[in-house]
Amino acid sequence: MIHSYKNRSPKLLILYASYGDGHLQAARAIRDALADRGVDRTLLIDLLAEAHPFINEMTKRVYMKSYSLLPGLYGWVYDRTKPMKHDSLFASWLHSFGKDSLRRLLQAELPDAVIHTFPILAMPALKQQIGLQIPTGTVITDFDLHQRWVHPEIDRYYVPTEDMQRELILLGIPERRICISGIPIKRGFRSLTIDPALRSRYGLPAGRPVVLLMAGAQGTLPDMTELLSKLLQQQSFTVVVVCGRNEALSCLLTQMFSGFIAARQLHVLGYVEPMHELMALASCIITKPGGVTLAEALASGLPIIAYRPVPGQERNNALYLENKGAAAIAYTPEQLSHKIIELIHDSNRIRSSKTAIMKLQRKNAADVVALDFCSRLHIMEGVSATANR
Repeated sequence: MIHSYKNRSPKLLILYASYGDGHLQAARAIRDALADRGVDRTLLIDLLAEAHPFINEMTKRVYMKSYSLLPGLYGWVYDRTKPMKHDSLFASWLHSFGKDSLRRLLQAELPDAVIHTFPILAMPALKQQIGLQIPTGTVITDFDLHQRWVHPEIDRYYVPTEDMQRELILLGIPERRICISGIPIKRGFRSLTIDPALRSRYGLPAGRPVVLLMAGAQGTLPDMTELLSKLLQQQSFTVVVVCGRNEALSCLLTQMFSGFIAARQLHVLGYVEPMHELMALASCIITKPGGVTLAEALASGLPIIAYRPVPGQERNNALYLENKGAAAIAYTPEQLSHKIIELIHDSNRIRSSKTAIMKLQRKNAADVVALDFCSRLHIMEGVSATANR
């Protein structure tokens, strides 16, 4: 079954998962970039949640618990499965989740293409089973390559770096099927300006560096009270804490550090949608090293300190950026405080960090994915060859 979509806008499915916010944020960024180009029939599907809601909720909870309470176990499983082949027993089992739901979805919606921002790859086998000859793409949302993302029947890979492109080539993926796009992020990161009115809107004093402390979408960064106690001993910068959806953490910090909040040395925020605004105002960021958050920080030209990265993709993300000179890693509050002071007061260190960041910076990743994928659907005329840069 081959679709014809002349004289109409194509329909695309973007398959994501809700383990953290990163995969959904990438999916939304691609959807918005497609809409900018007139491709407005895009469906975002949380495949596991649609197919197996109980399993989805259970595995999300296990993931969060293993991440926070048993990080060593999570890292061990990640490392043990990292080299697995697509046709191994375990990989085949993982990719089977959501298969029946996806089959029904494909037959009902008849999409013209499917893009993944999470590595549940039931699509390649289904294409053969139901004879649906449509393009498929995979957008890798980390700086570390786990082979769960890799399947020889995926038509197009979108990767964050040249290093990952080389890894895929070594795994047998032809170079022509790989686009170095970067990790898709919100459109607000395309152009960032430091507006004095913006600083005033967030209540940030003029002339003081801003340290942005990201607790993660679910507010799970460890040692938050100890970290703040250590950082607030320094009066040379302002600390902004983003607690995400963790209202209990926000309330706790507001009560514990009310004096610092009154003195405007500390600002405690919940979930922030326009993160590009805060990143534009910050001098450095302390964060869990999830791929999308790191891509946002790189797009903002923001020096990164990854705090206690857990084993698995986040530690590997942090190690990759540290090796490139674009991030530092801290494992204790004392280490973290020392690295921030070093960074803020050392202009050479800041300059070196920003130079490394610029080499990895890809602000328009969502646009690159949209342009490249649309060109392969033959719906864009005169698509620039720069889509592959």
